[in-house]
Amino acid sequence: MDATIRGHQDAGVQACAKHYIGNEQETHRSTTDLNDTELAAVSSNIDDRTLHEVYLWPFANAVKAGASSIMCSYNRLNGTYACEDNHALSNILKEELGFEGYVMSDWFATHSGYKSINAGLDMTMPGPLNEAVAREQASLASGSKVPSWFGGNITIALNNGTLNESRVDDMVRRIMTPYYQLNQDQDFPTVDPSSEFILYLYYGLPIRNAMIPPARNVKKNHAQLIREVAAAGTVLLKNDHNVLPVSKNVTNVAIFGNGAPDPTDGLYFFAADPNLAANQRQLGDVAGNFPIGGGSGSGRTTDLISPLRAIRDRGFKNGFRTQYITDNKLLSEASPSIFPLPDVCIVFLKTYATEAWDRLSFENDWNSTLVVENVSKLCPNSTVVVTHSAGVNTLPFIDSASAVVAAHYPGEQAGHSIVDVLWGDVNPSGHLPYTIPKKESDYDIPIVNITGPNATDADAWQADFTEGLLIDYRHFDAFNITPLYEFGYGLSYTTFGVSPNITFSPAVGNLAAFPIPAKKTSPGGNPDLWATILNVTVTVTNTGPVAGAAVPQLYISLPSGTGPKGSTVKVLRGFEKVKLSSGMSAPVTFPLMRRDVSFWNVEKQDWQIPSGDIGIRVGFSSRDIKAMTSVNLVQEQKAPLEEKCWPCLHKELFT
Repeated sequence: MDATIRGHQDAGVQACAKHYIGNEQETHRSTTDLNDTELAAVSSNIDDRTLHEVYLWPFANAVKAGASSIMCSYNRLNGTYACEDNHALSNILKEELGFEGYVMSDWFATHSGYKSINAGLDMTMPGPLNEAVAREQASLASGSKVPSWFGGNITIALNNGTLNESRVDDMVRRIMTPYYQLNQDQDFPTVDPSSEFILYLYYGLPIRNAMIPPARNVKKNHAQLIREVAAAGTVLLKNDHNVLPVSKNVTNVAIFGNGAPDPTDGLYFFAADPNLAANQRQLGDVAGNFPIGGGSGSGRTTDLISPLRAIRDRGFKNGFRTQYITDNKLLSEASPSIFPLPDVCIVFLKTYATEAWDRLSFENDWNSTLVVENVSKLCPNSTVVVTHSAGVNTLPFIDSASAVVAAHYPGEQAGHSIVDVLWGDVNPSGHLPYTIPKKESDYDIPIVNITGPNATDADAWQADFTEGLLIDYRHFDAFNITPLYEFGYGLSYTTFGVSPNITFSPAVGNLAAFPIPAKKTSPGGNPDLWATILNVTVTVTNTGPVAGAAVPQLYISLPSGTGPKGSTVKVLRGFEKVKLSSGMSAPVTFPLMRRDVSFWNVEKQDWQIPSGDIGIRVGFSSRDIKAMTSVNLVQEQKAPLEEKCWPCLHKELFT
């Protein structure tokens, strides 16, 4: 939930965690070829403390959880390609974090042979091919194949002594260990035959069967599951006049916006408006719901239940009229003309996001603000806005909307999941994993995009992470910026309270500042970092009229001076979802590990619990704190006599 606003970062369990590390923008993320000259990718320049406390943190979680592989990223890290960075791959990932699986490259992210292998890369992808990204399309279109950096080059490196046999053995062990750990040698499904077409289509490899078999159906109960997950992740931001849930007494519902209907161009979205300049193009269909984003992590849905389809079905069931206008161009030019007048107007906005392309604006696409403002004239006290987007959106139309719902990318059951929330079948319990600013400049972390003569200078492509630890809500807190909706925010159709009393167990105050040195590092790092040192308990109560799920959140504040630039940082360290009937109370306990209350000591190269009072804060968002206290965890250390000044010692002993 503690999201990194700079870009995407995700982790897998018993799978592949990616992208390691510093892959925080898409613009010039990889090597390009300009006039037959290779131009190195953008360099993410991150200091040691920020690397550990922000960007390495989720990878430590992934390693601890059992990720079998880590995918290194396209970008450079502090000047060195991430897939050949010995410090990042070997020193930090494999030694400090104790990662026992294998490191694989992102596709075409390998830039050397034995150099990358000696740095810690175990597998190059896509394997038999090797080429700069800019050359990729041309070579594959002609059907040519370029030899791999690995392959026969490993044999040559072994023979000439630039690569040790022990390192090759290590590569094999790391790759094969998860294979046996996951029982892939025992009744494991074979490779999907349809994947052969992907190899042919993207990599120019010879295909044995011109008749491509259909992909295997592995959906099972996916429709039911994704519907539940999507509804649970929906965030209710505003609900004036109790517009939501939609009353059972409504007889006329009007739907607006190009995010409501079925897509006009199929179920996979990657298109640009040809009428816009290249730097202004908005990806995705002009008309149609966005249930998913684009890029390598996207997919082709078997079906899509659009919001318009689901609401019309609800209308047939409940007996209300459904009217709709989904042309944003028309809606942005004037207030819609609909008769009879609707009881409630629901506007569906959207913003497309995809791999290899950075969003350059926080605002929803397709004249979204004008659309909402014009619709609100028709329903001044009952305009509901639903956004489908990958992340942060500014909401300049906020005063024109009675209710706002951030539904993100819900998947193929987009319509059913949002209807479940809007009509109250599901009480919303989602909370923001990011801060929504009042204006774009409140974030002020621009994409590095070099133009002009310097664009061909690799040294110019430097992304300096000068904000350090101060990302998202930490940035807003440090600079006292009031957000529109803060990190962790989310409304419900009921209300909740937290008891002001916070209890601890066990009693604390005698911990060593540094963890016990480990004889052997286990997955995730020093085992002592993962030991629970403190349980924090509060009581949560449903103070409202209906059942719902509360999401209390625990934040810690390190003593002044241990944060960046001397500031005190409030950091999320736990959250729980607890379902409560009206009037019901329940205790909620947050376990805190040593790592949770430590900072990375750059000089000692270890995690340290600071001395002094550590603030404990519990609430329903980063700005909605309901209970607070402090605790001192470290045993006070008195300096040896020889380190004290004699006048000070004399005064201490005799006064």
